[in-house]
Amino acid sequence: MFNLFQLKTYITYWLDAVDEHSLHSPFLFDLYTKIIKAESEGIFEIEKLRAKLLKITSEIEVVDLGAGSKHASSAKRAINEIAHHSLSDQRFSLLYLRMIHHIDARNIIELGTSLGINTLYLAQKKNARVYTFEGSESIAAVALDTFSFAAAENIELIKGNIDSTLYSNLSRMPKIDLAFMDANHRYTATMKYFNWLLMKIHHKSVIILDDIHDTPEMEKAWNEIRKHELVYTSIDLYRCGIVFFDPSLNKQHVVLQFKILK
Repeated sequence: MFNLFQLKTYITYWLDAVDEHSLHSPFLFDLYTKIIKAESEGIFEIEKLRAKLLKITSEIEVVDLGAGSKHASSAKRAINEIAHHSLSDQRFSLLYLRMIHHIDARNIIELGTSLGINTLYLAQKKNARVYTFEGSESIAAVALDTFSFAAAENIELIKGNIDSTLYSNLSRMPKIDLAFMDANHRYTATMKYFNWLLMKIHHKSVIILDDIHDTPEMEKAWNEIRKHELVYTSIDLYRCGIVFFDPSLNKQHVVLQFKILK
């Protein structure tokens, strides 16, 4: 459900969003029609795990290192409530997977593992490796069980405060092909993580930011990131923003129509 800020930003998005008929860039036209607008089926085994998590009523103690939950005031939270409010929607997870195949991403970073459902989608490309970072030990433990059930062997989960774990682990990692940011939803943390990730990108890298219009802080961070000197093209899908670093692209920002399910 939208709050007042989200309602205002969604109306602005709805008024600004265009489809392929307004795209003059061949790069954006192909990306929109073949990847963003395309439909694909959910992966049955992953969705079975999502359904299972949505039925688990047992509680875990969650230490929030980010902006905190908008849906829970207590540190004790039921797993099904976390699943209901925190898991990426299937439609977006499928979009991220299509993007991974489109750019032939081999090295993927995810900031904010949650219960691991989106991570499994990111890891569906078999020659890719996913490094996923989760600040909450208890949530990370559930995610590890999720990966075990799915027999996922190309995922490395890094537990602990991302303020400490991201920078210290980036040096041992290869160049990033795709990064998905869905962790600390504060302005300062988002900008810090983005600038750290810039140290490991190449010109074909893609960074996706979740919840870009969720709060004034996130919208401020998104507006600065899309205008960064290294960003050549940016796409606003309301729920998420996508930035590209290829100098062969024109400097441009587009707001594209994409059905919002949550």
